Amino acid sequence: MRLCVLLSLLLLLLQGALPHVTGQPTKSKRPKEPGENKIRPVNKKVKPKASKTKERESVDSSLKSQSILTQVMDKGHFQKLAATLSLAAGQSVELRCKGSNVTWNYPSYLDTFKDSRLSIKQLDRYSQLILANSTAADTGEYSCWLQPCSGNKCRKDETKTGSTYIFFTDKEELFVPAPSYFEIVYLNPDKPAVIPCRVTTPSAKVTLHREFPAEEIETDGTDIIYDAKKGFVFQHPTSDHKGIVYCKAESHGAPQISIKYHLLYVEVPKGPPSASVAVSSGRAGVRDRVRVVCTVLGEPDVDVSFRWQYPGQESERPVNIQNSWRLINRGIGHTTRISKSVLLVEDFEDIDVGNYVCIAQNLQGETAVATKVELK
Repeated sequence: MRLCVLLSLLLLLLQGALPHVTGQPTKSKRPKEPGENKIRPVNKKVKPKASKTKERESVDSSLKSQSILTQVMDKGHFQKLAATLSLAAGQSVELRCKGSNVTWNYPSYLDTFKDSRLSIKQLDRYSQLILANSTAADTGEYSCWLQPCSGNKCRKDETKTGSTYIFFTDKEELFVPAPSYFEIVYLNPDKPAVIPCRVTTPSAKVTLHREFPAEEIETDGTDIIYDAKKGFVFQHPTSDHKGIVYCKAESHGAPQISIKYHLLYVEVPKGPPSASVAVSSGRAGVRDRVRVVCTVLGEPDVDVSFRWQYPGQESERPVNIQNSWRLINRGIGHTTRISKSVLLVEDFEDIDVGNYVCIAQNLQGETAVATKVELK
């Protein structure tokens, strides 16, 4: 009997039905599949390592597009500026530009009228521009750049600049106020012409109108386009565009009218001055009065400067020189600028006999013309 019980216990132990008396209980193990001990891959995307050349290129491109201009917000917070910014007129704005030697650009009239609302300070690490009590007239581009200097020579650092166009919105002033009620715009066939009826609210609907005959001028988006930061742009001006025009703007209220613009077509081609010289008399007697006139026909918006060479110049012979200019209409809607320089000799003497040379100069070059005065 005892032998049977022992045999039964031994059989159960061999089949795993009884626990071990000592140690931890054994866990039931399943057969391992082939390769199960290997580390399973994790579904993790690994970025390929960029080459040093590409790293340098990315660094260089980031430097080129780096903006150093920020806006100071409330409680010392800063905001990077986008290409445009809209603020309500009456607000004050503070801009900062990183760098130890910064140059600013802003609407020119703030300098023209030496506006005390504008202040600029250069500190150790940045330059600060503050515009207090803004108005619609302050609408425009505000930009800055680093100006490193070596001795007396300074240059603009093109890699460290910042720029934004700020709209100071005012429902009572949809157009940026102009300094006068009438403005002349020259239409040159060689370059685009801009009618500068800029708005203070970028969402305003703006149309262009001719005064006579009264009609709206179609803006096709190709030859004539509208840019809220510039105005209407005539890409290829012709003599058909001449006349008096104005702009109309609408934005959640009654439409507003801009100042009037007189479009004048330019017929004189670009180049050095087209000059001529004439004298009151080619032969003058002692104590006569001699008048030499130098005349230049040119583009309406191109300045001309004059200088003279005359016989008594080295002896410091006193002469009277007067310069002037005016616009003339050629009769077919074309406009030309006529510039004159008049040299006057009082009490003609022997020392005044000789050649009178007029040298007219503009940005394209210079032209010299001469005439001779003899003694009777």
